[in-house]
Amino acid sequence: MAELSTLARPYAKAAFEYADGENALDAWMQELQLVAAVVAEPSVDTLLSDPSLTTESQAQTLVDLCGDELGASRQRFIHVLAENRRLGLAPQILELFAQFKAQREKSVDVEMVSAFDVPEEVRARIADALGKRLEREVVVTTSTDSSLLGGVLIRAGDLVIDGSVRGRLNKLAEALTN
Repeated sequence: MAELSTLARPYAKAAFEYADGENALDAWMQELQLVAAVVAEPSVDTLLSDPSLTTESQAQTLVDLCGDELGASRQRFIHVLAENRRLGLAPQILELFAQFKAQREKSVDVEMVSAFDVPEEVRARIADALGKRLEREVVVTTSTDSSLLGGVLIRAGDLVIDGSVRGRLNKLAEALTN
């Protein structure tokens, strides 16, 4: 997986810099999401990896599949990816582009998993505390997982805060076995 990210990084960086220069980060993000979703479809992946298709026809096929949703600069970007045989990297390019965008906007997506529904006021306090700690705007998505037993598990990029009962029991079991 690291190799795919390494291959995708220059394309994501170029797309980000171009989009930033056009003040079109949101448009690029939406259209890259579409391209990544289309490329991730198994039937499309099979079609795009057909050796009998030229790179130009692969690019045009992908552009046609996306319909009128793609702007001219995104269509040119797809053609560049096709010429370099990198259409399959669209999901990784999207992921890196999103990271560059979040860095620029000083925001971070936080996933909060709890055993029970978290009240809005608690969620807001956690978001504020994380925002201060990370010095970024925090966008929180929540979900529930009854296997946590209680507490909360928070993921913000590389940062993981495990305040769940299950996590504490696992730590206790590990300490007792050592």
